[in-house]
Amino acid sequence: MARRSKAPKNMSTLFNSTTGTLAQIQEKTNSLNLLSDIVRQICPDLPEDAFNIANFVQSTLIIEVKSPVWGQRLQFERNNICRQLNEETQGKFTKIEIKVNPQAHRQTPNQKTYQYIESVNNKSSVQNISTTTAKHLLDIAEKAPKGLKEKLKRLAANAGKPNK
Repeated sequence: MARRSKAPKNMSTLFNSTTGTLAQIQEKTNSLNLLSDIVRQICPDLPEDAFNIANFVQSTLIIEVKSPVWGQRLQFERNNICRQLNEETQGKFTKIEIKVNPQAHRQTPNQKTYQYIESVNNKSSVQNISTTTAKHLLDIAEKAPKGLKEKLKRLAANAGKPNK
């Protein structure tokens, strides 16, 4: 069976096409950026991470905010935002739905753990315990169970030692 030679396709045609999934994603991304810019122009006092253009469905724009305070701020400007959206998008968006979603703006546990480890590793010195604290630890160790007693004594022994 003979091979068919295929000339490679230029990948830029995928980005420039007006049909297909990639074109739809590009159009939706551009629309979300435009909508986000409109909200930022009308409410310049909102921090960047206070709101997120979540999606748009039919003629409704869905804005997620991380706290009810910022949601209330957007409620005050709702009419101005709707008017500007209507002008910029030629009537494509006529309604705004504001949802409070604090979970969407939180960090994942892995990010928090990584940041904690970074901060511990970057610290130049860890505070030493004082001799007074060491004496209190030894007093407590006298009445503590065996395993805890050993750990408290080792901790008290570190009093006054220089950090690495």
